[in-house]
Amino acid sequence: MLKKRMVSLLAIVLVLGAVLSACSKNGNGEGGASSPAASGSSSEAAAKPVNIKMFAVQEPNIDLATNKYTQFAEKKFNIKFNFETVTSDGAKEKRQISLASGDYPDAYMLTAYIDQFSQADLLKYGKQGVLIPLNDLIDQYAPNIKAALDSNADFKALSVSPDGNIYGLPSYTQCFHCSYPNKMWINTKWLTDLKLDMPKTTEDFKKVLEAFKNEDPNHNGAKDEVPLSGSIEDYGVRVIPFLMNAFVYDDDRNHLLMKDGKVSSAATTEQWKQGLAYIKSLYDEGLIDPGAFTQNSEAFKKIGENGSAQILGAGAGMHPAIFVNIDVGNKNSKDYNPVPPLTGPGGIALATHDGGGVSPGAKFAITNKASKDAQIALIKFVDYMYTPEGQTNAASGMEGIDWRKPKEGEVALGEGVTPQFASIPAVEGEAPRNAGWSGMGHFYQPKEYRDSFVQGTDIYDSANYERRLYQATLLYQGHEPQELFPLWAIWLDPSETDEASLLQTNIRTYIDENALQFITGHKNLDKDWDGYLKGLKDLKLDRYLEILQKAYDGSTFK
Repeated sequence: MLKKRMVSLLAIVLVLGAVLSACSKNGNGEGGASSPAASGSSSEAAAKPVNIKMFAVQEPNIDLATNKYTQFAEKKFNIKFNFETVTSDGAKEKRQISLASGDYPDAYMLTAYIDQFSQADLLKYGKQGVLIPLNDLIDQYAPNIKAALDSNADFKALSVSPDGNIYGLPSYTQCFHCSYPNKMWINTKWLTDLKLDMPKTTEDFKKVLEAFKNEDPNHNGAKDEVPLSGSIEDYGVRVIPFLMNAFVYDDDRNHLLMKDGKVSSAATTEQWKQGLAYIKSLYDEGLIDPGAFTQNSEAFKKIGENGSAQILGAGAGMHPAIFVNIDVGNKNSKDYNPVPPLTGPGGIALATHDGGGVSPGAKFAITNKASKDAQIALIKFVDYMYTPEGQTNAASGMEGIDWRKPKEGEVALGEGVTPQFASIPAVEGEAPRNAGWSGMGHFYQPKEYRDSFVQGTDIYDSANYERRLYQATLLYQGHEPQELFPLWAIWLDPSETDEASLLQTNIRTYIDENALQFITGHKNLDKDWDGYLKGLKDLKLDRYLEILQKAYDGSTFK
């Protein structure tokens, strides 16, 4: 069954840099980069280059025209790219204008975290004939893509539309630490100083926060400690989901539950009400920073990096770099360590889970403007990026510039995995290397690919940050429910897409706003609960669930 949905890769790329962008398994891979279909024949190399007009998102510090991976790919596949480049800002609008004008290119190469074709886009433009089906091209010229489709049910479900056609290819990136986004990081130095154990239950956690508030763990004589904080700005930083998961599953997106193949809403359950009551008790005692429900990530980080004294007790976040600097020499970073999922009064200890970077839609598509020669050249070119070597060259940069082969004694991120690739860190003051395509090159990074990247063993060294996050995530792995609704990959009926999108937005906003009102006391959980439920009914929650259920029942991975 398809795993869950994800999140925005842009924040992760910005935080982790080369650590996250250069990961691989081996240089040959299944299907092999050296196969004729992947590398091109000698007769092709002697022929005149195939001119390809490509719409491309050009990220900062990359010049596609002079880029080393561009030059490598053009030579390897006998292609001459004519890029129609757009910056990250406004990329979606410019793509839409391009399509509407009728003067669109041979192909689109996008980035999943900035802009890509939605599933609705793929069906719309595929039915119109603007985007061509890739099925036959893949069967004939792309052995590595075909192998991924045949062996990876998740990838296949994302790629194949309900009519059986593949109108575009997604970015398939299994980031392990991203796949459990709602973590909690606690100040273990304070735990030690106060002779407290790592909390295991919701009541343990409350007692720890009380001690953080009242017992001066930073030893400055001032009652300036912030027991618990977070942000509202991005996925994984809200405080509610981690705490709610001790009562009922909270996916931190649409609050959906799945049981026996039927979808429902967590936010209408008695357990949701109990979870809100618990969170309200923390808020009422001043154990949750009120700013956690309103502030952006910059304000959150000012608490974690308070200048005069360390004041943050616990912070919600996918990773601690959200609220504390992880640079070499930072005195606070190592103090924050993960809290395992808390057990609630009903014995529940869940963790939010998604696909860790797996996004619905497509970042690459070929249009009906492409000649047959261009179609073949393009699919062979993309097929190369479904090999570990090709993926690393494309996403991370070229060998010898941005990555190298491992040295003797170096170890991989994954336990028991043979290391295959190591990044070459940037040197301070160095000019941009312009050797890879970054997010535009992200195509196929399954977990085993990322696990084979070299990482040191000192988890508090910023160079080994990925291992720190990997080890933290192991505490959450397996705490997800047995059934999860795969909203990120469901292909909705095109006639219901707009309706579902509007319902989704209105319902999610209503649930989140009411949760905050109940927690802060602006609404009463006893007196106003029935009115809250009626509000959800008036917003047509039942109709929204009906649309989702219909799509799920017609899917291939029930």
